[in-house]
Amino acid sequence: MRTLSYLERRGELEIYFDRTAADAWARLTSTAPVGRIRATVRAGRNEMRRTLLDYLPRDLGGERLLDAGCGTGALSLEAAERGATVLAVDLSPTMIGLAHDRTRARTGPGRVEFRVGDMLDPALGEFDHIVAMDSLIHYGAHDVMEVLAGLAARTRRSLLFTFAPRTFLLMAMWTAGRLFPRKNRAPALEPIAETVLRRCVARDPRFAGFGVGRTRLIDRGFYKSQAMELVRR
Repeated sequence: MRTLSYLERRGELEIYFDRTAADAWARLTSTAPVGRIRATVRAGRNEMRRTLLDYLPRDLGGERLLDAGCGTGALSLEAAERGATVLAVDLSPTMIGLAHDRTRARTGPGRVEFRVGDMLDPALGEFDHIVAMDSLIHYGAHDVMEVLAGLAARTRRSLLFTFAPRTFLLMAMWTAGRLFPRKNRAPALEPIAETVLRRCVARDPRFAGFGVGRTRLIDRGFYKSQAMELVRR
């Protein structure tokens, strides 16, 4: 279900990543030199990507994977190198264009299809695994649960995602960030407590076939995100 708040925030994110911050994200997701603050974000994102890939089977041959909010495609490419057939979807045509450019020199036993679109589009089909790395951190708890329910309905084995954890430091940074004029800041993070997510998953009948598996907080300077695994029983 795409709520009004989900659609509004999705529009903000599309503009931000496709226009406002496209050059900055292209640099951040490359090996180009960056400043101290962005270096911590790059290191955190790299560690989170390794964590989510570790949650997946080592051999992904014959498995279909959705990279929901794929950005420039780093996770998609590594999953394909392990044999997966990957459908990588992102709202931003600019990010998808960068992903295509970075794919040309990569080969592996699997394959990747990059596509501009909405990760909730039911026409994308079903998948053995769905990964949503930092794709939900800008949505409130209600919208996160709606998105997860939509993705879970199309997941055969595992659903991996990240959320902005409700820690004291992140809440302080979130509050400070809201003091800047809107035009000068990225779409706000929406911190969610792990206990809230666990309780919602346990009580929501749409997740009756799933259990919460591994979870890990990655805290690297200005990058703070938590991975969570939902596994079909």
